[in-house]
This record gives sequence, structure tokens and C-alpha cells, in this order.
Amino acid sequence: MTYVITQSCCNDASCILECPVDCIRPTPGDPDFVNAEMLYIDPDSCIDCGACQDACPVDAIYTEEELPSHLRHFTEFNAGYFFRHPLAASIHSSDRPERPVAERGVLRVAIVGSGPSAAYLAEDLLERGNVQVDVIDKLPTPWGLLRSGVAPDHLSTKKLTSIFDRAFRSEAFRYHLNVEVGRDITVEELQGSHHAVVLATGAADPAPWDVPGADLSGVHPATAFVAWYNGHPDHAEATFDLSCERAVVIGNGNVALDVARILLLGPEDLAASDIAEHARLALSQSKVREVVVAGRRGPVDAAYTFAEFHALAHLPGVEVVIDTGGAEFDPSAATTYEQGLKASLTAELADAKPTGADRRVVFRYRADTAEVVGKGRVEAVRFKRDGLVEETGLVLTSIGYRGRAIPGVPFDDSRGTILHDQGRVMRGLYVVGWAKRGAQGGIGAGRPDAHETAAAIVADFNNGVLTCDGTDLGTMLAEKQLPVVTAEGWAAIDTHERHAGATAGRPRVKLVHLEDLVRVGTA
Repeated sequence: MTYVITQSCCNDASCILECPVDCIRPTPGDPDFVNAEMLYIDPDSCIDCGACQDACPVDAIYTEEELPSHLRHFTEFNAGYFFRHPLAASIHSSDRPERPVAERGVLRVAIVGSGPSAAYLAEDLLERGNVQVDVIDKLPTPWGLLRSGVAPDHLSTKKLTSIFDRAFRSEAFRYHLNVEVGRDITVEELQGSHHAVVLATGAADPAPWDVPGADLSGVHPATAFVAWYNGHPDHAEATFDLSCERAVVIGNGNVALDVARILLLGPEDLAASDIAEHARLALSQSKVREVVVAGRRGPVDAAYTFAEFHALAHLPGVEVVIDTGGAEFDPSAATTYEQGLKASLTAELADAKPTGADRRVVFRYRADTAEVVGKGRVEAVRFKRDGLVEETGLVLTSIGYRGRAIPGVPFDDSRGTILHDQGRVMRGLYVVGWAKRGAQGGIGAGRPDAHETAAAIVADFNNGVLTCDGTDLGTMLAEKQLPVVTAEGWAAIDTHERHAGATAGRPRVKLVHLEDLVRVGTA
């Protein structure tokens, strides 16, 4: 018997650290780890100890015997990786990370943002000891895209938060939520009270879509739609026209697939997720029965991961249609293992017989948009290839994401990232996550990224580069009389939502209005 890694793998690498025979690849030391789509277990080396399964924070690992039917293919996908990349010894560094020297006092670090990369950074610093970490977020809830970006039906992915429980129970860790830097407190104030300030502000702004008609009503960035169905307070009052039978999604990354899947899920599947209640009700009455996913790339180099493509291809009640006009299926053109899998699955789907399902998703490749057509609001999308026209009343663009420039902070406008050197922006100011490396890599890619920034902070502290005036952030915020949501307040919100979910027969029912979140979080 062997263990198998499946679709919901987050690349967190917790399993790698626990594997006694080093049979999981790629590892954080491998050049392709950051952009790896998932991890794999070598079936010939696995000793069936179960350590990886216990360590996995997102329930992505099964024994062969336990595999659900829709995940059976992952046995061969794991084995196939090692056929292409034979297992070789991996060199794991035994060096202990540098610790803050005690004679310099407690290292005080403020992290602006509370998403996965911020959490990895906080955990890394806390494990070094002699550190005080303050996490500040403008929302009353933490976790960034884990709460407001990860698809609501990907509940196992959201379990990732559990790996931080032990570290975040430390008295050396504090949440200061519902506090906006730039409005309630300045970066300069944080720099005065902390040795290091880290920007973990993400890359949530949509890339601009410069085509005629892009400003018509009914055209929205996918980020807004995702935030709406995930209950982000800034988007709770948004509206989307779901009265059309066809929606068009521009882009073919994982977010595009998430959006397509959510649009096509039935009422029972929606209720089994933690989707915001207003979105559940609206989508349950949606008339959308077809989603066209149109991207400039072909199936081999599509930005979506093979695991997510495979999941959508096996979604019950949904037929997958491949427009062969812009697709090439030759796996030999692939440069990575996953690209070959994408090509093979695309070819298989293209040859499949119609299923007669009443819902379907159509993949159009090499499909650059020529224009959006309509008078006041979108009526159709015309593509450059063959002049193809798709009638629609809803267009969602998912063509990339950028970080937002911060006044006084060096910024690379071409990449949408903060300029840095191994996480260092300027003296006392650092960056981590997508604001640092761009919107690429899975959630687990935040761990080595955070380790690099943590190492830079500790090295600078030990070398006497960093200073602070010792002012306590909690005291400073209390003097400002701000309605701060602490870790205890977030726990109250979490309990409230889970209880409401249990009452409704759902995983949770989210509070989506700022005043409600603050009321529960500060009671």
C-alpha cells in the first residue's frame, strides 16, 4: 500500500518535513518548487507510515484503498511524476535558523496583512523565539484570500489555518484587526514602535483589460465576483446579472475555473459550501447553464493547474466541451509533467461523446478578445480567432492580478510588486507574499518566501541595523479609541458563524457587513 497526494494539495511542504524516507517531491530546495502545481509521493519508496497524512493540513493525502472514486487517477499521476523525475536523494539543510540575540531585547515585528504569507512569516519568526509579532489588518477578520479568495467549496484548503494554531496561541502573537494602515495608524508610527514592519498586502487588484467595450455594464473583474460570493464586506452589496443562459470568463487560470464551477454548481452543492448566504440565494436562482472559459493560451500552457482542470472535468452534471480550433493536444510539446497531463486530458475530453448534461463549460483556447459588443450593457463577446461571437449578459475577467503601490514605497509598476532585495525594501521595511513576488505560486509557496524575509529581518536585527522606541502598539491603538478586533474577537466571530452554519445545516454562515463583524468581534 502507498499514500497518494490528490487535488487539494496546497504545496505547504508540511508532509515533506515529516516523511522519514524522503519520498515526496518537489521539495522546497528544488528549483521548480515555487511554481509546482502540487506535490507527489513515490509509490516505490513509500513505507506506508502515514506521517505525511497526519501532517497534511488540507486533507489531500489518502491511502490507495481510501481514495474516493473521483480521485482514483491520482495514483497514476503520482507514479507518473517519478517516471519522469526518478527519485534522487534530497539534501535537507540541518542548519538551525538564526535566532534573535537576547542581548538586543525582544525583536518587535509588525505585519501589515493577515493572509497565508503573513501567517507563514509570523510562524517562522515565533519559532525562532525572543520575538513579538503584531498582525494588523483593515478587515475585522484574518486570513486574507484564505477567507475571501479560496473557492467556498474548497473547504479542505481552508483547513490550512489549523497549522498555525499552536504558534498563534502564544502571548508573543497579537491580532489588531479592523485597523487600517494609512487611516487609523501610519507606517511611520509602526516603524517607531517596531524594529521591522512587513508589508503583506497581497496582489488583489485586477490587471487592466484593454479591449473596446470593456467598460460596458455586465463586465466585471473576477476578483469582484469572487469577493462577492465569499462574503467580503466591501462587495457584499454588489449585484451580478445571472439572468442570462451563458456567461463568458476571460482567462484560463485557477480563478477562472473556480468562477466557472461556482456558476454551474447546483443548490445542494452551494449549500454544502461556506459561500456567502446572499450569493447562495442568488446563484440558486441563476439562469446560467453554460460558461465559456476563453484564454489566450493553449491547453499545454494554460495557467490553471492540472488538478483543478481534472476536478472540473469530473464535476457531476456538467459537460466539458473542448473547442478544438485553438487547442493542441501533443503531450510531447509539454516542458513539465503537469503540462503533459493537461494536454492528454484535453485530448480525452475533446474526443468524449456528449453526455446530455443540462449544464456545460466550454473551453476556447488561443482566443484573444477583439471587442465586447453591446449598447450600454454587454450583449456579446467577439474573439479575434475566426471572428467567433458568444452572446452573453455576463463577462468576468480573470487575466492576472497586481499589487497596489503604496506612497513612499519603491514599486515596480510593470510587475505590480514592491521592489525589494530578498525581502528588504528599505531600512526597517520588508515585504512578503504576492506583494513581493507577484501573483504566482500556490499557497504553500508562501512558506519559503516567508522564510527568506524572516531570515533578513533577524539578520538585520542581530547586526544592529534595526531600532524601535518601545511604544506598545496595543496601548497606542487604545489611546486612539479604535474598535480593534483582537484574537479573542476573531474567535467570537468564528464561533458565531459556525453556530449559524450548524443551525442552517451548513459549514458556516458568514457575517458580511462590517458593522455586524465589528459588533460581534468587540462585544
